[in-house]
Amino acid sequence: MSIFTKTAIKNAANYAAATYDSVAIIAREVARRLDARLDFMRIQPQVILDLGAGTGYSSGFLAKRYPEAQIIAVDFAESMLKQAQKNHSAQPEITWICADAEQLPLPEFSVDLVVSNFMLPWCEDIEAVLAETQRVLKPGGLLLFSTLGPDTLQELRASWAEVDEMAHVHVFFDMHDIGDAILRAHLVEPVMDREVIMLSYANPRQLLRDLKLCGWQNLLVERHQFLTGKKRLQKFLENYEKWRDKESRFPVTYEVIYGHAFCVEKRFNENMQEFSISVSEIKRRR
Repeated sequence: MSIFTKTAIKNAANYAAATYDSVAIIAREVARRLDARLDFMRIQPQVILDLGAGTGYSSGFLAKRYPEAQIIAVDFAESMLKQAQKNHSAQPEITWICADAEQLPLPEFSVDLVVSNFMLPWCEDIEAVLAETQRVLKPGGLLLFSTLGPDTLQELRASWAEVDEMAHVHVFFDMHDIGDAILRAHLVEPVMDREVIMLSYANPRQLLRDLKLCGWQNLLVERHQFLTGKKRLQKFLENYEKWRDKESRFPVTYEVIYGHAFCVEKRFNENMQEFSISVSEIKRRR
């Protein structure tokens, strides 16, 4: 059984589309750092896929970095894409497609570069997503991604653990598990590393609010299916007091995992060295 459902993730993302940019501090910062990593990649992509584009932050970076490239921004939350189009109305070179990362409406060997910022934590089947990524990448094509590791929100997790035994915090996959999945998808030369980014809040209630406004609230199947009672919430807040720092602020940990890997495919036809996609040929899947 899935630990969370695709429907729940999509509904949360659509609900948060209008407020996401105002609170997604960590996602914006990691998008910048992910973009900076392209400085060290010898690649001049003609077709770029922003996978899990959200409100288009990475798409904007990619359009500036590679002005001659065709950029396809894919997300399965329609409201997120509508917000992205508003954010980047001055960049008509970006094509916005509402589609599932497990069933990309793109041909094989059609993409030079796939960039994915913080999409993998919300994927029901990482194996399927990586297999699709491998399918659409050209030989020598690059996958560059960021995701979140299991130490993410550890303060939140520990504070709820003292309240009850129910699941209260999203599950994040370990770096080694993701690396193994990359190899099983027949992507090669994977390189992964991690860093810890700390944010702080004036109070834990603000953290809970911001997580909900960016669609990152608890969506686990095993979560409580009813509203959190006042007594339980108060107990959680009291537990979080243990984390208060010298400045009387409350820290929150984000374990950020970065990775890249390349595509090698023996079935590739050498006559297909160049590939462009007509927008009219892209099938829209909802």
